[in-house]
Amino acid sequence: MKFALFSLVAHYGGGSQHERLRRVIDEAVFAEELGFDAYGVGERHGEPFLSSAPPVLLAAVAERTARVRLLTTLTVISVLDPVRVAEDYATVDQLSGGRLELMIGKGNDPRHFPLFGLEEARQWEYQEEKFELLRRLWYEEEVTWSGRFRPPLDAVTTQPRPFTARPRIWHGSASSTESTELAAKWGDPLFTANGFHPKRKYAELIDHYRRRWVDYGRDPADALVGSGAGGLYVAKTSQEAVDGFRPHFEALVKTPAYQHNRSEFTTLEEKIAGGSALVGSPQQVIDKIADYHASFGHQVQAVSVDGLGAGEARDVLELFAAEVMPVVRRELPSAVWG
Repeated sequence: MKFALFSLVAHYGGGSQHERLRRVIDEAVFAEELGFDAYGVGERHGEPFLSSAPPVLLAAVAERTARVRLLTTLTVISVLDPVRVAEDYATVDQLSGGRLELMIGKGNDPRHFPLFGLEEARQWEYQEEKFELLRRLWYEEEVTWSGRFRPPLDAVTTQPRPFTARPRIWHGSASSTESTELAAKWGDPLFTANGFHPKRKYAELIDHYRRRWVDYGRDPADALVGSGAGGLYVAKTSQEAVDGFRPHFEALVKTPAYQHNRSEFTTLEEKIAGGSALVGSPQQVIDKIADYHASFGHQVQAVSVDGLGAGEARDVLELFAAEVMPVVRRELPSAVWG
């Protein structure tokens, strides 16, 4: 298993916006020091998140790190111009020496559609067309193209080019087979959000991806899956972890994102018992990752400490890196990222 730390840059108060944004850079440096394989920045366009410009944050992270891979978790391609996305993230890829991997999706917050003057009902159409154009812009030169949602292109080669010939593009998946179909069609890896609902919902989407992967004539061994988790809080004892995570959970359930997703879990105890929250002692967290791996077969595990105070987050990450990551790496080997 490989491990990624990511942030949506949630800001619930307790400091200035300047301090919260600077913490992203410090957190990425700390993740590299702890041995995480990747650091990701998501994209949101509304409170309580400050992650409206992930290319800017990732460029700053690139300058402060040397090894860790840089992810977008995820790029809301449905509301963006693929030309601008191709240019912005190729620039980050060049600055980082080829460490960038893109994750695309329609996004998980309906507020961004009216903000960008778009129709929420057409979100899947936006996603498919814009992704397919982005793919061509990154993997081809002199692209001639026409579609429904932006002006046509005539022999366009975006600049700069990506550092590597074909940077990996992941597809975020949370709620629909539209995303799993698109990933399988193009032979791209899948990243399940695995945040708000019971395991079976996300397992069904992953199973659909793997079936369609084979239907398109591909070797099932080549299908690549990553997974998020519904929170992280590891402590020496289970009770310490539950007590520590509870204030974060109580703040989370009040957010528009949590309410929009209509999670079945209304209490922390329900979320820990029936969901993907990695809350408990090191052994309990190891066991839960292994249990989800048995259903998902994922090779990358992403976690986030958004919502925790800076010192508290460092303590959680240190314990996770020291007592969870080595065991899971040994027991669940991964071929991704070397």
